[in-house]
Amino acid sequence: MSEANKQIALDFLKAMDTGDAPLMDRCIGPNAETFTKGFGQVSGWRNRETMLATTAAFGDVMPGGFRLKIGKVVAEGDTVVVEFEGNAVLSNGEPYCNQYVFIFTFEDGKIRQLNEYFCTVLADSKILPLLAAKGDELAHGN
Repeated sequence: MSEANKQIALDFLKAMDTGDAPLMDRCIGPNAETFTKGFGQVSGWRNRETMLATTAAFGDVMPGGFRLKIGKVVAEGDTVVVEFEGNAVLSNGEPYCNQYVFIFTFEDGKIRQLNEYFCTVLADSKILPLLAAKGDELAHGN
């Protein structure tokens, strides 16, 4: 199961990278939610619908994708941890380079919960204005 969960976590990241909401939809369970840790405005809980809408918006916000560089992928039981970096260029031409650790919890072969760790202050200053222009619910969660 750990190998299957690793692949689903990597597919989720591919969906995030390319703005592919249908692919993400196949990775997450019906009650999926994510919690962005930290103290920035982008921190907090997001439900399944917001996860999918935000992923779709990333296609416009980062037309070339996050350009992810996957580091460590560790799986144990129902948990997968992925360490990675993004090196994107935003739709306004600005660079967006951040470092991430995502902790995925699985239930019935789908992602049930995701805890995200990254520099939320950077996301606030670079991504939040672009997401806010696409819809306030994307920028501020549920």
